[in-house]
Amino acid sequence: MSTTLLRMGLRSMGRGMNFEKIIPPVNNSLLRAAKRAATQKHQLQITRAMSGKRNVHHSPASATAELENNSDSDSDSESRGSSPFWRRKMRTLHSHLDVNKDGVISYEDFMLLAERFADLGHLTPDAKKEFQKVLSEMWEEQWGEISPYNLVGIEQYLEEMHHVVNDCSLKKKCHNFLPFLFKAVDHDHNGEITVEEFKLFFRCLDLGNDHAVVSFTFIDTNEDGKITIDEFVSLGRDFFISEDHNKPSKHFWGPLVD
Repeated sequence: MSTTLLRMGLRSMGRGMNFEKIIPPVNNSLLRAAKRAATQKHQLQITRAMSGKRNVHHSPASATAELENNSDSDSDSESRGSSPFWRRKMRTLHSHLDVNKDGVISYEDFMLLAERFADLGHLTPDAKKEFQKVLSEMWEEQWGEISPYNLVGIEQYLEEMHHVVNDCSLKKKCHNFLPFLFKAVDHDHNGEITVEEFKLFFRCLDLGNDHAVVSFTFIDTNEDGKITIDEFVSLGRDFFISEDHNKPSKHFWGPLVD
């Protein structure tokens, strides 16, 4: 009798009827058990559906875009670029961008850097022009006029980069040059950077092989002996925006200056 009533109650649930109007009070325990079972089944279906969405395969480009969206949504309300650690990272990058080591960054430095990496990666003339175009656009958007008199000292650089990492639109562009840099460093163009290729990358920064090996060891987080373009762009971008001392991205541009 109780089994029959339970089946009647489950069937009636789909038609919007009330359990209590069908099942006598004596079967309240069965009613509660049935409700729990139905709820658990529904939650399991939702969990499986969500898990299926998480496991969808992404292409490298879409994976990079998803990474950017997720990163941009985290802590956007917090002010970035105020810690001594972040300022130390930016001073380190300023020293690398100052190719001729005159204490300031100029458009000439940007073009010298492009030349170095173009030669390193044996870029085609078209790829080299595209790389130079990206750096030129970065210069104009961030520093303004292309002029031999437009020079960026360390304090101005820190101030401007602080503005960049706190501006949503600029923050999304701060790493636009990294895919081109990857292409230059990927000497054999197989889509991966090995430690030997990373040594060439550091050579362009006037850093030795020992520094390259140490940095590569840190940023090769899955220890597979190679860095993909997604990993390269993610780590390079994280160098700009992260203030976490423990993240491996702090090694991206070699040892930090004092």
